[in-house]
Amino acid sequence: MPVITTPHAFNQDDLYVDLMPTLGLPLYLKCEGFNFAGSIKLKAAAEMVESAERRGVLTPESILVESSSGNLGVALSLIAANKGYQFVCVTDSRCNLTARLMMEALGARVRVVSEESEGSLLGGRLAAVRELCASEPRCVWLSQYSNPDNWKAHYRRTAPAIARAFPQIDVLFVGVGTTGTLMGCARWFRAWNRPVRIVAVDTLGSAIFGDPPGRRMIPGVGMSMRPPLLDRAFVDEVVRVAEADTIRTCRAMAARGFVFGGSTGTVVSGATGWLDAHRGPDLTCVAISPDLGERYLDTIYHENWVQALYGDEALRA
Repeated sequence: MPVITTPHAFNQDDLYVDLMPTLGLPLYLKCEGFNFAGSIKLKAAAEMVESAERRGVLTPESILVESSSGNLGVALSLIAANKGYQFVCVTDSRCNLTARLMMEALGARVRVVSEESEGSLLGGRLAAVRELCASEPRCVWLSQYSNPDNWKAHYRRTAPAIARAFPQIDVLFVGVGTTGTLMGCARWFRAWNRPVRIVAVDTLGSAIFGDPPGRRMIPGVGMSMRPPLLDRAFVDEVVRVAEADTIRTCRAMAARGFVFGGSTGTVVSGATGWLDAHRGPDLTCVAISPDLGERYLDTIYHENWVQALYGDEALRA
């Protein structure tokens, strides 16, 4: 029985869903949403904060500042509340209302950016962070987009956990945003004792792998620029998923009792297409599910929202 003294000390790292009975897929889904922050981002947040503390960058007088589309902001809010730091999260209008309310409940200040800079809302968020840091010398920006502790969290924890559970793994599917999870897992498996195919799952409209940026309404996957953490040499394949397919996949899983977030729907949809083309009787395949679905009830699980943005077709399984 685990007994903890800090909320970030608990993370369920060994729960998998066999998707064969649910979707007919030979795929195991690693569930990362069972912690007090509700997502895989708790690992990166804890690693970045603790590293900054060890290096003396973060002190009791510091004000944490970060740009986030939602989940990392919640994770940092939780850690900041526990450790006594002030925290300002800069987000934009695509951030789920539930995530914003959760951050505020934990004592964070949330600044919502509505104007683009350099052609994107992410650019607007980064400009706002730089403005805050320039105006207040106590601000410490962890910068999840370029901070190597982001990927090191998954090198140290996520990938080894997958290898322990599935020592015969052949293929790993990872959704991409900052690419912290992707790079940490890919680096670890590159040095492992057997080859593992790393398949990055991106969303259409994302510019991570050189495509032109386009409309994206589901937070957590994709970016409007190439992430500084990305090293393409560690990625074997890239699969791109339309947001309507993300929604259909999420709703198909919910119809069988599994309510997952948009990033998970994207990863599973991408894995579905890949497996249709490459399915073999002996392949062991794992996908990473970053979060659960409660923060998406007013978006991908809300019929009016889906119909307004994607039409009735996105509601059909």
